[in-house]
Amino acid sequence: MTLHSDYHGHHAAPPLPRPLAIALWCAGQSWPVHPLRPGAKTPVANCSSCGERGHTTQGCPCLKQGRWCHGFLAATLDEELITSWWTHTPGFGVGVACGPARLVVIDIDAHLTPVPERGRLLPGISIDPRVDLSGLANGFHTLALLAALRDEPSPADDESTLRVRTPSGGMHVWYRAAPGETYLCSTGSGSGRGLAWQVDVRAAGGYIIAPGTRTKDGSYITVGACPEPAPLPAWLRRELVRTGHLVSREAAPQTPAVPPRARLAVLEAAGGAGTVGDRTLRRLIADVEACHLVPEGAGFSAKLNRAAYTAGGLVAAGYLTHDAALAVLIRAAQHARPGQERRFERIIGSGLAAGQRRPFHPQDRL
Repeated sequence: MTLHSDYHGHHAAPPLPRPLAIALWCAGQSWPVHPLRPGAKTPVANCSSCGERGHTTQGCPCLKQGRWCHGFLAATLDEELITSWWTHTPGFGVGVACGPARLVVIDIDAHLTPVPERGRLLPGISIDPRVDLSGLANGFHTLALLAALRDEPSPADDESTLRVRTPSGGMHVWYRAAPGETYLCSTGSGSGRGLAWQVDVRAAGGYIIAPGTRTKDGSYITVGACPEPAPLPAWLRRELVRTGHLVSREAAPQTPAVPPRARLAVLEAAGGAGTVGDRTLRRLIADVEACHLVPEGAGFSAKLNRAAYTAGGLVAAGYLTHDAALAVLIRAAQHARPGQERRFERIIGSGLAAGQRRPFHPQDRL
């Protein structure tokens, strides 16, 4: 199948609706998908119960029941479920959960906004005053500047990987993360992680819009002939390490194969009612989330480290995938301490890494 085509199969069979065909194609690439609102870039709204104030994914039945609540956390490879979702609403767009798909997507914007001072163009890099920045206006320019400083071609010109033009004139450049490496999302000019002004990173903890998806603003159209992501270039990997996007770097654990239907969602991977996920990780995650009630002195760091360490042990023992653990921990930490990403990402990274050196089994005592 080509992303440029009309997605028609054999002439004897009726063509699938375009969004459903896109979703099934993505699932065939091992990219878990979830629905987006028709004509929009955002996930479909949760059900009324899941939309209530204070509701969290912990113990929520929707994910296990095959609903699309909670956005990218509901992403799946299950073809039956995908067909059911997009048959229910053929106009759904298609989102791809970057973490489970092991994708690192460079999101280049071309917005008409004022250019910041040169110290904010490339976070962490001082641009010599002698460098002429005349004409610099968007993310294509700042990414090209970063690449030029490293004597490398810009990812926007990388014909070896999947590139997608966005309706706003930007571009998504898709890459594959190396086994055992997990990267986090960021915005290009944020005070924490940032690669370049108007250049965002879509990775674990986020999603990307699938090629071929149409919104009210236009279509996401592939550029060039390459239909699949290439491995993350070494120089770009070094930049993502430098800017704090790499959260874990561990050898991929040997875990049992997970059948597609068991990959409905992050919490599905953590286990159902009465499993080790309920007896250990869920309780520890609840302790972390409860810290939002107390701004200071709640023992947040210790509780998050304990949860991350336990999650790492479950990953090493094969009860939980690394991406599932990471997503659950990040969500809990963001709920408890919003705006403290740099702090809790270090705790999660070190806790997961330490825990993965000691497999934890249901019969083990904490």
